Amino acid sequence: MKCRDVVLTAILGLLFGFSWGTSSWSAQQSASETVPVSTLVSVEARHGKDIPVVNREDVRVFEGHNRLKVTDWIPMQGDQSSLELFVLIDDASNTNLASQFEDMRHFMDAQPPATVIAVGYIQNGTVRVVQNFTKEHSAAGKALRFPLGFGAGGSSPYLSVTDAIKRWPESPARHEILLLSSGIDPLQPGISDSYLDQAVSQAQQTGTQVSAIYASGSGHFGHSLWRINQGQNNLSRLADETGGEAYFQGSETPLAFAPFLDQFAERLNHQYRLTFLANPAKKPSYRHVRLETEVPNAELVTADKVYVPAAK
Repeated sequence: MKCRDVVLTAILGLLFGFSWGTSSWSAQQSASETVPVSTLVSVEARHGKDIPVVNREDVRVFEGHNRLKVTDWIPMQGDQSSLELFVLIDDASNTNLASQFEDMRHFMDAQPPATVIAVGYIQNGTVRVVQNFTKEHSAAGKALRFPLGFGAGGSSPYLSVTDAIKRWPESPARHEILLLSSGIDPLQPGISDSYLDQAVSQAQQTGTQVSAIYASGSGHFGHSLWRINQGQNNLSRLADETGGEAYFQGSETPLAFAPFLDQFAERLNHQYRLTFLANPAKKPSYRHVRLETEVPNAELVTADKVYVPAAK
């Protein structure tokens, strides 16, 4: 009886050892087949206005319960501060939006030399560019004009966001969109909006962050409360899921853009390029990752999902 128990114990021990060895080997194999993934991260202060400095060793990245290896954490300063900022204005906005353009010009003029600015107007699902990317920030300011209002017709602003991103040449610079719109999509006015989904996916794939300032629409949709709420929800989702920020002041175009533009500029001044290693799938995928830090009063904000290329 004892002999049989000894043999049984030995067999179980061998099986356990083999199982542990196989598991360990699989983990090593998956680690050796990782791909680098980069995403733009904004550091915010949880309380107050003093934004803490976060170093590479302070950053942790998780996918589910798995901690991923951080390989780079580069502050977007100095030689790395290049930025391409695309200001997109919904041409269907109420014409009173033009009263805020002086604040916009001050904001543009105050941008650092490493920032180039383009201006485009959203029309019929595309973007009419009135100023290509330029280092002459005053030229971008001069390109601002009254929106057409009701005369612009009704189209999805999210089709235009997607169009802008697709036409945007690749570059090592940060890609940021500042969208001035009501967020109302007359083509898909319900809770579900496939055009918004496409804009989010395109932004996540290319690492483009979208921030937005609410601007009242023209015509009936511009004063329909439930459409205003839905439009603001759309803008908030677009910004949250791409790592940007949405700015509102009630259900009207803000009385002054300057406070929001100051916040947006502060955000651009506290960004980092994070690179970590992820395990790829057979096909490209969008994956949710969670960022953590123990630096007091610091919060790390990035896109809701990152684009992971397929395994080679």
